[in-house]
Amino acid sequence: MAEHHRPPSRRPLRLAALIAAAAVTLAACSSNSATTTTTSSGATTTTGGSAGATTTPANPAAGLSAFETSPASAVSLSETGSSLLYPLFGAWAVGVKKQWPNLSVTTASTGSGAGISGAESGTVDIGASDAYLPAATVASTPGLEDIPLAISAQQVDYNVPGIPASTHLKLTGAVLADIYSGKITKWNDSAIAALNPGAPLPSTTIVPLHRSDSSGDTFLFSTYLNSSDPSGWVAAAGGESPSITFPAISSAVAETGNSGMLQGCKQTSGCVAYIGISYLTQAIAAGLGEAQLQNKSGNFELPTTATIHAEAASFTQVPASGAISLIYGPATDGYPIINFEYAIVLGGHASAAVAKAVQATLAWAMDPRYGSAASYLDVVHFQPLPASALSVAIALLKKI
Repeated sequence: MAEHHRPPSRRPLRLAALIAAAAVTLAACSSNSATTTTTSSGATTTTGGSAGATTTPANPAAGLSAFETSPASAVSLSETGSSLLYPLFGAWAVGVKKQWPNLSVTTASTGSGAGISGAESGTVDIGASDAYLPAATVASTPGLEDIPLAISAQQVDYNVPGIPASTHLKLTGAVLADIYSGKITKWNDSAIAALNPGAPLPSTTIVPLHRSDSSGDTFLFSTYLNSSDPSGWVAAAGGESPSITFPAISSAVAETGNSGMLQGCKQTSGCVAYIGISYLTQAIAAGLGEAQLQNKSGNFELPTTATIHAEAASFTQVPASGAISLIYGPATDGYPIINFEYAIVLGGHASAAVAKAVQATLAWAMDPRYGSAASYLDVVHFQPLPASALSVAIALLKKI
């Protein structure tokens, strides 16, 4: 059964033990002082590494020390993309600056699509994305890599009159697909009522919010709908994509970024919205309800530390490319919408200094003593990479 609202729990003992085993001692860095702004705002499964002891090093994080660097002169990196990853990347930028005063990272929340296209064109050093690279992009830009950084999740929030946030309405992918395709238009529809017996559902019109920008969150949400109701959702909207064309519904509203989705839902009675887990604290403060989503086993779960970890643990292999869907997995107690957050980077850089700075920044972000520590991840309700994914990420870092 799903938990009710809580401050999010600490990661489970099994995961804590993994992180403790992965902790490494990096050499102290010496660096020149510099003063540069660190952040700015606004601006399936294949073969590969396995979580088994025979294919995964006992301490994969030890390989991160190879990327440690202390720039002799100032290096500035640009990052843009995922609004889900944006709050964490902003905190990482501050941490990197403290570690290496000569290394600055500016960040921006522009949507995963912009992060991918920016990295592909070389206009940004690091693109942030909730979605792995599409096959067409891999084919057109073979040197582009998607490097896993951490595990996140996506919540489904709502603003329904008379339903307290503590109720946690149950929703399925099929019901959400019918809502977003216009087949279900009222909150007291029989399909929703059947999932929530006794709930005082009003006749309020449902206002489905979706992203107007090319968004990894849209990719995650549409993948869940497509996995839950493949025939119905494909017929309605064509499948899964960061820039899917949602069915035209008179009550639907388009918003930009996760912050736009959150504010739009807060201000709109009857709304339903898909929002990245890094905005969970703000969603609670805004009084939004959080749905229990049905997983592949038929159970209803909230995105908690335990359910995110359970879902991640059900995927025992990570492909060498790092690209894998973690949505609608087989875990009986898993939350059905989780994903790797990716850094999209070009394998070759004209500047060796920039290439080394990108490696150092991403290695620091993955390190269980630094960017992957609970002090960073718990704030945004993320989980660290499991050993299998960390091994793949380190191998991909070597290509930069």
